[in-house]
Order: sequence, then C-alpha cells, then structure tokens
Amino acid sequence: MPYSEQTITSKRPWAENIFTFTTTRPEGFEFKNGEFVTLGLRPEGKLIPRAYSIVSTNDDDQLEFLSIAVPDGPLTSHLAQVDTGSSIWINTKSTGSLTVNHVQPGRHLYMLATGTGLAPFMSLIRSSEAFEQFERVILIHSVRHTPALAYRDELEARHGDEFLYVPTVTREDFPNTARGADLFRSGQLTEQLDLPPVDPKQDRVMLCGNPQMNRDMSEHLEQHGWTMTNYKGVGNFTVEQAFVHQN
Repeated sequence: MPYSEQTITSKRPWAENIFTFTTTRPEGFEFKNGEFVTLGLRPEGKLIPRAYSIVSTNDDDQLEFLSIAVPDGPLTSHLAQVDTGSSIWINTKSTGSLTVNHVQPGRHLYMLATGTGLAPFMSLIRSSEAFEQFERVILIHSVRHTPALAYRDELEARHGDEFLYVPTVTREDFPNTARGADLFRSGQLTEQLDLPPVDPKQDRVMLCGNPQMNRDMSEHLEQHGWTMTNYKGVGNFTVEQAFVHQN
C-alpha cells in the first residue's frame, strides 16, 4: 500500500516515555473509529514502519496518535525526538478489530486497556457510535504510574451515566491499584460501579493492551461462555494485538 508523506503538527508529553502527536491527514483518507494504520519515519533514508491506533475520530481534520518511547527502539526513539514540522509517512490503508462492528450490539460495552492500548478506545469514546449501540460504555485503563494516564482530564470530564471511566495505577498509591483485568475477573469492577454482574448474553468486551493481558482475558472470557469475534463471525468480545509493544 502507498505511504503518504505528512507533517507532524504537534506533540504532547504525558509521562517520561509516553506522548501524543498529531499529523496532517492524507487527502481522501478514511477510516473507521477504532482502527489503526501503519506509519513510519526515514531517519536514515529507509522507512521504519509500525502500526498505530488512531486516537482521533474520522471527523477530525488531523490524525492523532499515542506512543510509548522505547529506549533504542528503531522507530519510537526517533519519533520521541522529532520536532513539529518534520515529515512522517502514513499508510493510507486502515484496519483493526476494535470497531463497533466487531462486537454484537448489547447492554454494556467494557473496554479494557493497558498503557497505550488506550488509543483506539479514545477514538470510540470521542465518537457517537458506541453510545448509540450500548446503554453504557465502561473504560478501564491500567498503567504503572499516574502520569501514564493519558487523556485523564478529558475522560474524567466525560464520566457520567452513559460513560464510566475507571483508571488504575499498579505501582503507586491510587484509589484503584489492582490491574483492570483483575477487577473485571473478580467481579470487583461491577461492585465498585454498582452495575449488574457482567453477562456474555448482554454485555460486550474489547481488549487492547500488553500481550499477557490480552491472552489472560481472552482465556478467561472463553472459559466463561464468551465468544471472540473472528473470521467465523461477530462474537461478544474482540481483541486487538497488532500494535502493542511498539519499538
């Protein structure tokens, strides 16, 4: 697929190794909220590509991404250093398994994210589709340290009856110090939120985070009567594994 040369228009640090950046949008580029694209830099002439979920919505004029900077990472170490106005190459083909079409409609939609796995959920929360298909959307975002809770102010401002935001921090004092997946599996999550227990017949789950969380949660759900969306059809949970642990 062709890459389009675009421009980095802004950067915002969240934590020492986590930052947001925005770019110009390729002309005619369309995507579904929750999808990802491949983008890259050419620090020595040769393109270094990686897949990134799009934080912005399809209605936005610019594209927004959330990145972790890995020391000596072939791409992210360069991306963390480039200035606004620099070129970036974006593939004009988007894909992914975290769109609203990847789960059946239902009662409550649970989004479990670790680290920068938050990115596709931001796109869904900023748009209306998920709220049109579900009575309530619940986002659980787990990080090790508080500064890594990217977009926290925006998400807390959205917190209400239709949208519930549950941040957890596992290595500092914080109201929730358990991993989000543990809260979900134990039933503590719904108890804290005063919601009915999760039910595969009514509720839906999206997973995006480190491979261990994705695996553990997928196994837990399948053992408890949930069906993953795959080539055979749309189930009641879906997982994105294409872009975790960027380097």
